[in-house]
Amino acid sequence: MTTQSTDFQPRLPEQIPPTTKSAGHVIVDSLVAHGVERTFVVPGESFLDVLDGLHNSPIETIVCRHEGGAAYMAEADGKMKQIPGVAMVTRGPGAANAHVGLHTAWQDSTPMVLFVGLIPFGHRDREAFQEFDIKAWFDTGAKRVMVLDHPERASEIVAEAMFAAMNGRPGPVVVGLPEDIIQQHIEPALHPSIPVATGGMTTFDSRAVADALMNSSKPLFVTGGNDWSQAAATQLTQWLEKHHIPAAAEWRTQGTVSFDSPSYVGPIGYGRPRPTYDLLEETDLLIFVGTVPGDVITDGFLCRQDWTKKNFLVTIDPSLRGRSGPVSWQIVAKPDVFVRDLVEIELPFREDWKAWTNRMRGEQVAFASLPPETPTQGPARMDTLMANLVPSLPNDAMVTFGAGEHTNWAHRYFPTRRYASMLSARNGSMGYSIPAAIAASLAHPGRRIVTIAGDGEFLMNGQELATAAQYGATPLVIVMDNQEYGTIRTHQERHYPGRVSGTQLQNPDFALMARAFGGFGVRVENDEDVPAALQAALKAIEDNVFALIHLIVEQRVKAY
Repeated sequence: MTTQSTDFQPRLPEQIPPTTKSAGHVIVDSLVAHGVERTFVVPGESFLDVLDGLHNSPIETIVCRHEGGAAYMAEADGKMKQIPGVAMVTRGPGAANAHVGLHTAWQDSTPMVLFVGLIPFGHRDREAFQEFDIKAWFDTGAKRVMVLDHPERASEIVAEAMFAAMNGRPGPVVVGLPEDIIQQHIEPALHPSIPVATGGMTTFDSRAVADALMNSSKPLFVTGGNDWSQAAATQLTQWLEKHHIPAAAEWRTQGTVSFDSPSYVGPIGYGRPRPTYDLLEETDLLIFVGTVPGDVITDGFLCRQDWTKKNFLVTIDPSLRGRSGPVSWQIVAKPDVFVRDLVEIELPFREDWKAWTNRMRGEQVAFASLPPETPTQGPARMDTLMANLVPSLPNDAMVTFGAGEHTNWAHRYFPTRRYASMLSARNGSMGYSIPAAIAASLAHPGRRIVTIAGDGEFLMNGQELATAAQYGATPLVIVMDNQEYGTIRTHQERHYPGRVSGTQLQNPDFALMARAFGGFGVRVENDEDVPAALQAALKAIEDNVFALIHLIVEQRVKAY
């Protein structure tokens, strides 16, 4: 076993055996071997050797302005891909700032690995500079917390971390890197990646699904989670359309079944349109795929609680963590393999299914119909902006947002036509919109990335626009400025009417901020100026810069 050294100064070149590498460099090599394309970093002296390993690595190092922004970017990256997003931060304050992204990954079931530089091994438990207990901090909010105390295990721990983030219900993993340990030299052999079990339907499961559907007159699928491929999403959509079966989307996961599909009947979650809320009680068979009926879907564990109701739950998590209400049948499978087996089930044509689906689809189409494009006389309106924006969007457009009432314009109108075309924080975390948009633009440079931010939400990570400018990310940023924390004001008016307290904001000129960061910015106060501002912003994006529209709107105006 390698002896831990309290001397964390790197060895001189003449002392290093020519066939070895530092543990920090081996960590980078292991990430490359696992297919990691970029890492989101706020640098710290505690993991300099890993940063040095990234110097000539094929991994793109995205230097962020705040650890919360870096963690959000990694979480968004994990939502878009089949491998975890990766962030790197330093000890103590850096780790504390990154915690918000971990909580998002935990509640959103997103695969993510957070590397945290730590104090030297020999300084442990002496109240060293920026010392903290990494396991005490993160054990309850991560799938695993590991510390590299033995340098020869560097590649193994990377493999274990990537596996743990993806295995079962996906989620965040934290890896601590003591400053001196990562500088020690070891044999550079890499640990192989660990296969992830995907589950699947047994013959009994297939028969149960088929029988349940045949005995149902009003079936409903609900898709959710971050564990899909586009191929599976397409297969499911085609199968649903073939059999005239409807599908709703879990809150903030729209796009698995296309916005345009005749089987898509809308989102279910906070602020949901009333018809899809009623769906949960009216349907006689719910089949959840990739998610479970949790707090948000069931409106605070109130809806669909009757144990005589039929719920089929398809999730790779056998514990059904977060589940509420009845469980008629559980299928332990990731969405892709479930859909692979589902599409082999042939069902007869059912007129009652077609009528049921058409009714709900009609309500969704009416709900999502755009308002008039023609501006009104008066203050700027989000309705006008969305009416002019949506027709210009390509089929693969993607939207990102954080938390707040401004997000409802995306829920209602944005045409999510493919998997991972809506990135958001289902834990209701603010500050997510800009980092997620940057991660999306870097991952998909050819796609139109739109982010809708509230004024309060934007200022939590708006500084990451500097990161966008540095690395060529080109999202369209819409800041809806109603000078308040609107969601909290709504709750306040409901419970303490007429007593506005702690929710009002005074804001800077966000368009000037955008220009200062190196992008395009335009401030819009009058509705008649919205179309021209949008066209100018889209033109700026064609010139390869990000663009921001600062839309000054009236208070208390909502999407629905």
